[in-house]
Amino acid sequence: MIPGLGEKYALEIETIAKPKAEYMTDAYFELDLPVAPAVMVGDEIVVEGADVTKEKLEAVIRRHLDLPEPTPRRKGIFGRKV
Repeated sequence: MIPGLGEKYALEIETIAKPKAEYMTDAYFELDLPVAPAVMVGDEIVVEGADVTKEKLEAVIRRHLDLPEPTPRRKGIFGRKV
Protein backbone atom coordinates (compact mmCIF):
# COMPACT_ATOMS: atom_id res chain seq x y z
CA MET A 1 0.00 0.00 0.00
CA ILE A 2 2.61 2.58 1.02
CA PRO A 3 4.97 2.04 -1.94
CA GLY A 4 2.01 2.43 -4.30
CA LEU A 5 1.03 5.75 -2.72
CA GLY A 6 4.67 6.85 -2.86
CA GLU A 7 4.70 6.25 -6.60
CA LYS A 8 1.29 7.88 -7.12
CA TYR A 9 2.31 11.10 -5.35
CA ALA A 10 6.08 11.00 -6.11
CA LEU A 11 7.02 10.79 -2.43
CA GLU A 12 10.15 9.47 -0.81
CA ILE A 13 9.26 6.59 1.50
CA GLU A 14 11.55 5.70 4.39
CA THR A 15 10.93 2.45 6.21
CA ILE A 16 12.63 1.90 9.54
CA ALA A 17 12.66 -1.63 10.90
CA LYS A 18 14.46 -2.63 14.07
CA PRO A 19 14.17 -5.43 16.57
CA LYS A 20 11.30 -4.74 18.97
CA ALA A 21 13.69 -4.34 21.91
CA GLU A 22 15.38 -1.34 20.25
CA TYR A 23 12.08 0.56 20.21
CA MET A 24 11.91 0.25 24.00
CA THR A 25 15.25 1.88 24.82
CA ASP A 26 15.79 5.30 26.40
CA ALA A 27 17.76 6.34 23.30
CA TYR A 28 14.73 5.68 21.08
CA PHE A 29 12.38 7.62 23.36
CA GLU A 30 14.79 10.58 23.31
CA LEU A 31 14.29 10.78 19.51
CA ASP A 32 10.65 11.73 20.20
CA LEU A 33 9.41 9.30 17.55
CA PRO A 34 6.12 7.40 17.80
CA VAL A 35 5.77 3.93 19.25
CA ALA A 36 6.10 1.29 16.53
CA PRO A 37 4.28 0.32 14.44
CA ALA A 38 3.60 3.84 13.25
CA VAL A 39 3.12 5.88 10.11
CA MET A 40 4.28 9.48 9.80
CA VAL A 41 3.81 11.93 6.94
CA GLY A 42 6.28 14.74 7.37
CA ASP A 43 6.16 15.54 11.08
CA GLU A 44 2.54 14.39 11.47
CA ILE A 45 1.92 11.07 13.19
CA VAL A 46 -0.89 9.42 11.21
CA VAL A 47 -1.17 6.34 13.40
CA GLU A 48 0.79 4.93 16.30
CA GLY A 49 0.66 1.35 17.55
CA ALA A 50 -2.05 0.30 15.08
CA ASP A 51 -2.83 -0.22 11.40
CA VAL A 52 -3.99 2.56 9.08
CA THR A 53 -6.42 2.39 6.18
CA LYS A 54 -5.28 3.31 2.68
CA GLU A 55 -8.01 5.96 2.51
CA LYS A 56 -6.89 7.69 5.71
CA LEU A 57 -3.22 7.60 4.70
CA GLU A 58 -3.99 8.98 1.24
CA ALA A 59 -6.04 11.81 2.76
CA VAL A 60 -3.13 12.79 5.03
CA ILE A 61 -0.67 12.64 2.12
CA ARG A 62 -2.92 14.84 -0.02
CA ARG A 63 -3.33 17.33 2.84
CA HIS A 64 0.47 17.39 3.30
CA LEU A 65 0.87 18.17 -0.43
CA ASP A 66 -1.83 20.89 -0.31
CA LEU A 67 -4.13 18.84 -2.55
CA PRO A 68 -7.86 18.44 -1.95
CA GLU A 69 -8.82 15.35 0.00
CA PRO A 70 -10.17 12.49 -2.13
CA THR A 71 -13.91 12.00 -2.25
CA PRO A 72 -15.04 9.04 -0.13
CA ARG A 73 -15.43 5.84 -2.12
CA ARG A 74 -19.01 4.64 -2.31
CA LYS A 75 -19.77 1.11 -1.17
CA GLY A 76 -22.70 -1.16 -1.71
CA ILE A 77 -24.81 -2.27 -4.65
CA PHE A 78 -26.16 1.12 -5.73
CA GLY A 79 -23.37 3.35 -4.44
CA ARG A 80 -24.91 3.62 -1.00
CA LYS A 81 -22.65 3.66 1.97
CA VAL A 82 -23.07 0.47 3.93
